[in-house]
Amino acid sequence: MANSKFNLFRFSGKMKILHLSWCAFFITFLVWFNVAPLISLLAVSLDLTQNQLKTLLILNVALTIPARVIIGMLTDRFGPKRVYSLLLFACSVPCFIFAFADSFELLAFARLLLGCIGAGFVIGIRMISEWFPVKELGLAQGIYAGWGNFGSAAAALTLPTLAILFGGENGWRYAIGITGVISLTFAFIYYINVSDTPKGASYYKTSKINAIAVTSKRDLYLLLIFKLPIYAALALLTWKLSPSGVAMLTTQVTYLVYFTLSVVMLSDFMQTIRANKSLFSHHPPEHEHYDFKQVAVLCLLYFSTFGSELAVVSMLPLFFAQTFEVGVPEAGILASSFAFMNLMSRPAGGWLSDRFGRKPILFTLTIGLAFSYFGVAQIDSTWSITAAILLIMLCSFFVQGGEGAVFAVVPLIKRRFTGQIAGITGAYGNAGAVFFLTVYSITSVQIFFYVITASAVLSFIALFFMTEPQGYISESNENGTITRIPVG
Repeated sequence: MANSKFNLFRFSGKMKILHLSWCAFFITFLVWFNVAPLISLLAVSLDLTQNQLKTLLILNVALTIPARVIIGMLTDRFGPKRVYSLLLFACSVPCFIFAFADSFELLAFARLLLGCIGAGFVIGIRMISEWFPVKELGLAQGIYAGWGNFGSAAAALTLPTLAILFGGENGWRYAIGITGVISLTFAFIYYINVSDTPKGASYYKTSKINAIAVTSKRDLYLLLIFKLPIYAALALLTWKLSPSGVAMLTTQVTYLVYFTLSVVMLSDFMQTIRANKSLFSHHPPEHEHYDFKQVAVLCLLYFSTFGSELAVVSMLPLFFAQTFEVGVPEAGILASSFAFMNLMSRPAGGWLSDRFGRKPILFTLTIGLAFSYFGVAQIDSTWSITAAILLIMLCSFFVQGGEGAVFAVVPLIKRRFTGQIAGITGAYGNAGAVFFLTVYSITSVQIFFYVITASAVLSFIALFFMTEPQGYISESNENGTITRIPVG
């Protein structure tokens, strides 16, 4: 069934896996972004300050950074079926806590934990790569991610209206609580109806939960360097929560968090070196080789694309409300135009990559990203709402098309590490979100968009160092034989 015709209207074989997986991803984003369109109602209900509101938005993406790396490891070891189901089940709990919280501290705690549900994306990348051939992989990954990403738009479109229908100052609580019920229910639906691979196919898994393996000393040094921005993003978040920022943490707690991050980082580095110590005594077999430089470039691209998407989706309802003086439901609907493009933009990025090559399409979409964000930076109250929405949608096409093109490459690097490669690439997206949202919280909206523009230009330059996937990747079977998987 995995080699049957690609038909979106079928619900069997690989198409069933695709549809159930994008639904799972859709639900994770519905839950993850259920606060942004209701932020104004929260402010009134619990008398929250602007700093507290911005803190909640930053906390919403914080733990997703390490969670994506960890979830990637768990997926490669235990398989996407079990890991996705468990994530949906577990994250319904902080969703319910948030819905019934009566203090900022409890809201912040629940929001921090809810950031973990954003790691669900990584799981589906591995699942889809197991079920679809390379000639359909970009399109399938694009549909999975694009239609799943629409969960944030669905939240913006439906939750404000749902909260108003429930009525009263607690209407937002019921709206958020419903998303938790959906997540809890679908955890069981997904587990019952999917399998990790087509019947008879091998699931190439890591032998244990461990740091990602690389195949040269140069790649080991590059891996260690590329871990630094992830910890830097977490340190930046800590600074934002410190007395120098919104003063949610005391000075003593802030220093304790810095110290803990330093210890964890050193431990991570030691574990990574220990897992790759064989590189210092002998070269790995040729069939195990892959180039980590590919991963590094994809990380930078996802920092600019998905990082900016998360940041923009989080701030756009408030931006429209303040710039054009519209109400909460109207602002949510207008802001959904950005995420709405996910339905076709991300699949288009994957499809174009399948048809015209991964690297050329990434070049095209990244330069479009830079120019369109520069244009969005010019939007102010003198613009018509129609013109602003059209430019936002154009920008969204390049953002999400670029994301689709990035993950058309990720599964073609090394199959058994697909979850971990997707994890670190996805973590860079969230690191970008923390960075961009921090810029948003301390500068003007125009500078915020200019900073994103600059990151897109740097990503365009980095693309010159990426190599188009060609030939085969090889994986070792449990019986010692080698399977060659075509990638181009």
